Amino acid sequence: MEQEDRIALFLDYENLALGFRDHLGGTAFDFRPIADALAERGRVVVRRAYADWSYFDEDRRMLTRSHVELIEIPQRMGASRKNAADIKMAVDAVELAFERDYISTFVICTGDSDFTPLVHKLRELNKRVVGVGVEKSTSALLPPACDEFLFYDRLEGVEVPPARSRRTRPAPLPSQGPQQAAQENEPQPAVEEPVRDVEALAALVAQTVAGLQGSSGGEVTASRLKRTLLRKDPTFTESDYGFRTFGELLRHLAEHNVVELAEGPAKGDPEVSLPEHGDRESAFGLLRTVVADVGGEGGAVALSGLKDQLRRARPDFSEKKLGYRSFLQFCKAAATAGAVHLRWNPDADEYLLTPQAP
Repeated sequence: MEQEDRIALFLDYENLALGFRDHLGGTAFDFRPIADALAERGRVVVRRAYADWSYFDEDRRMLTRSHVELIEIPQRMGASRKNAADIKMAVDAVELAFERDYISTFVICTGDSDFTPLVHKLRELNKRVVGVGVEKSTSALLPPACDEFLFYDRLEGVEVPPARSRRTRPAPLPSQGPQQAAQENEPQPAVEEPVRDVEALAALVAQTVAGLQGSSGGEVTASRLKRTLLRKDPTFTESDYGFRTFGELLRHLAEHNVVELAEGPAKGDPEVSLPEHGDRESAFGLLRTVVADVGGEGGAVALSGLKDQLRRARPDFSEKKLGYRSFLQFCKAAATAGAVHLRWNPDADEYLLTPQAP
């Protein structure tokens, strides 16, 4: 039987619940979306939440129904009470990491940067760490420290109320008619959060695949690619780009000739590679043509500004979508393929390109 990840869940409940209420219109916190997200990642064997529960009476019942162990931190003196909860949670997490070898993943639900040293220590102990926090109340220091970070307000099942303006609408002026006043008082439709740029994602995926192929020389599977993307950006999730699964995202990129998919070593885990021909050869040909047009007969063209010339000829040109980290790396590959000649000119302190005969 396939070994499941064993997960220990720790909730800094005051930080998470109050962050959600303060930044999302006073909506009550719901634990179910977190439970559902973790069920997709493994088996949760420990669930603990830390707070002074006299302040969260309704939440206490909700968490108990979800089999969360409630750790009571009685109120004493303001900040010292909050520090006591943070320290207790950190000590319990490290203790569990030493005592329970079978626990492979720790989920730390908080947006507080004070837990960053705990995350580093757990990873040092060879534990995978997933963070969960409310986007607007999460410190910028915390997500990069984790192996993966989930923003609570983006989880499936979280009902986020539409943003409303805090300004009160002034009363209609005497000169305004009832029809004009009614029009001004009509509720405005909520502005939907725009889907992130898929073009930028395509460039990131192609660049990552090229880096993996160059560093290891072995096959790049979809699961390995996803893990690498999460290392680059722990907040990455394909749902932000409008895709239900990572496989659906890869199929979309394959249809647009950004990557190629082949049968992998395991079912549902295809091998991902960059197209060896087609777009690259076309891009090399475009570079040769532009260098010849700009430089004229036998003239050399400086590397600086050349990319803009290519984009005038083909607005969708991007070396990153072809798997190159920089335009210079793309030009070096074109020179290796025999499309152009590339040399360094110390007098001009610049790379110069000349076209080669096809």
